[in-house]
Amino acid sequence: MRKITRKGEVEDAVHSALEAFRKNGNASLVRRLDESLFQNRVRFPLLESAAVLLYEAIPEKKQTEIIRAIADTAQIGAFPVAGKWLQLRLGEHYKACFSQAAEIIRQGDEWYVCDIIGERVFGYALLTKPVQTLKELEKLGRHENHWMVRVVGVAGHYAIKKGLPKNKVEELFQLLLALSETTDLHTKKGIGWAAKTTAKFYPGIIQRYADEIENNPAIRPWFKTKIRIGLSRSFKYAGRFQ
Repeated sequence: MRKITRKGEVEDAVHSALEAFRKNGNASLVRRLDESLFQNRVRFPLLESAAVLLYEAIPEKKQTEIIRAIADTAQIGAFPVAGKWLQLRLGEHYKACFSQAAEIIRQGDEWYVCDIIGERVFGYALLTKPVQTLKELEKLGRHENHWMVRVVGVAGHYAIKKGLPKNKVEELFQLLLALSETTDLHTKKGIGWAAKTTAKFYPGIIQRYADEIENNPAIRPWFKTKIRIGLSRSFKYAGRFQ
């Protein structure tokens, strides 16, 4: 394993993989990417730049299966590429991208897969298409798979941090409150992450729900703790979006 830090080296690796694709098809492309990028140490922004090049070069009809094959390598570095590629496809393939992202998360069955894909697909969708995506996140909040519930918090954290409008943050927080009864470790981490970020950037929203947070016995202590941590950091950040 070696460390790759130059964008030019990443671009060379992608061009080599694309040449392999033109000669020998999907499997050769993914194998070359795995050997040159995924098995090495590459920062996520550089991997995302590789996804942009692939998105621009690969024919539309081949993209879904190649994204799946990239995720199937199960290398940590493969998931920023898959996530960014799906993000680029969201505009024209919103439902299909959500479905494929969910499949990758369930198949990956690790917290980092959920978070890497969740931020880039569900989080970006929430930021750019909040009305539509909040409805989808509400459905995911009722999902039987704990990674799908966790992704609600992952998406929320990303979108709030990037500037989700205040009224949509409040709608999201109502969903987080509804999920605050969970006892699953991985779900708590995702939901708590978004709750803490809400309190950090929008303490006024927390103030409006203070009575419910403190007095509703269904809201578990872990959720209240995340709120308190967020509020303790809010003086530095609250003015950014208030």
